[in-house]
Amino acid sequence: MIALRSVLFNTVFYMNLIAQMIVMTPPYFLLPRKKSYAIAKNWARSNHWLFAKIVGTTFEVEGLENIPKGGYIFAPKHQSFWDAYAPLPWLEDPLYILKRELTWIPLFGWYLKKQRMVAVDRSARGKAMAAVMERTKTEMNAGRQLIIYPEGTRRPPGAAPEYKYGIARLYRDLQVPVVPVVMHPGLFWPRRKFIRYPGHFKVQILPAIQPGMDPDAFLAHLIDVMETASDRLLVETAEANPSLPLPPIAAARVAELKGRVA
Repeated sequence: MIALRSVLFNTVFYMNLIAQMIVMTPPYFLLPRKKSYAIAKNWARSNHWLFAKIVGTTFEVEGLENIPKGGYIFAPKHQSFWDAYAPLPWLEDPLYILKRELTWIPLFGWYLKKQRMVAVDRSARGKAMAAVMERTKTEMNAGRQLIIYPEGTRRPPGAAPEYKYGIARLYRDLQVPVVPVVMHPGLFWPRRKFIRYPGHFKVQILPAIQPGMDPDAFLAHLIDVMETASDRLLVETAEANPSLPLPPIAAARVAELKGRVA
């Protein structure tokens, strides 16, 4: 039954994406930029609804009161494609720094350009990267929220942390708060797999780290705060979903953490 629901969800998920891009394209490009963002946010909400109704996976968000006003860096754990789009409805005017090749995709790339996403040539150095930072600063000064995954790429639940120093450079250069976010959607929507598991999980938005710290001290603090909360939430999620088959890395980490308590 899980496999059947997974196939159905994956099929409907991509059909929903294609249908919305076709049907909503005219109003998207006719509306002012910020108002048109509601279309992308509603697409994310529709995916949450499909995930709940077809697979049986629900979630709740804790800590919305920790989100500051204006510009800040939103720094979530990254485990799944789910958390690539899930935060859109929670933020007023989110922004991504993304590889420029994505902007070359017909229609999808036009959507990205409409929202003034910052495209970067990963092979670029020097002046090109300085231009990316200046563009990012301009968008942030307009009150936008930069979504950055501190570990850079998707990591399996329970895996040893691999934070990149880039988040510390952005913290230093942009001089805005950083909002850490922990969650374990990868237990229900595993990376590189078609299977989707039913259950319930939490997204925890932690208190913002204010600007002004030394970058090295900031990074050490961010890792400590996020990993402590992530470990606690991993055990809580596993205990709240006893029928959920934990992947080996997550199961080992849960056992280790429980052993420390015992």
